[in-house]
Amino acid sequence: MEKINSFLVIVILCFMCFLKCLDEIRAISDINTDGDALLALKAHIINDPKNLLSSNWSKDTSICNWIGITCGIRHHRVRGIRLTNMSLTGTIPPQIGNLSFLVNFSLLNNSFHGFLPIELSNLHRLKFLKLGFNFFNGVIPSWIGSFSQLQYLSLDFNKFKGEIPKSIGNLINLEILSIRRNFIGGKIPLSIGNLTKLRAIDFDENKLAGERDYRRHSGYL
Repeated sequence: MEKINSFLVIVILCFMCFLKCLDEIRAISDINTDGDALLALKAHIINDPKNLLSSNWSKDTSICNWIGITCGIRHHRVRGIRLTNMSLTGTIPPQIGNLSFLVNFSLLNNSFHGFLPIELSNLHRLKFLKLGFNFFNGVIPSWIGSFSQLQYLSLDFNKFKGEIPKSIGNLINLEILSIRRNFIGGKIPLSIGNLTKLRAIDFDENKLAGERDYRRHSGYL
């Protein structure tokens, strides 16, 4: 009986070691995925006049030490990308959608352009999306409503056109919304009324029908 018990203990210990090894392998794989996504972003930046990313974002150092990047303490996964006021020119690659732990994505005040890739809709933990003061174009995609945790959405001072998608009413945790100075037309969707946590909203300098009446009755002046 003692031999059987000892054997079971050994089996259990081996199994626990196996699971630990699997976790470590998975963690390494996940970190590599994050690194590949960031390097894809670097590759899509065609102008870095201050030489910030080109000299710092290197495979020779941990991605958690890269400029503008913050990682979680426990899993060392990328939780923040903050590349503001860096005079960068480029586009957002679809690989950014692989950053499954991303909470804060800010490219404020640069010269990013192009469409927003649909892969961004995979960022289910996102709370802050700040893309203002760039040159993004195309329509505001309907999948923007997939960010159920989003609290701050800044798309102001870009070149978005079309209409505000009704799905924006799905952002029930949204507190700040700014789409100022774009080329947005049509009517403000009634689904905006679902955003009961809104503290500030700015639709100024667009081509929206009924914008002034909406702001007057909503108290956002």
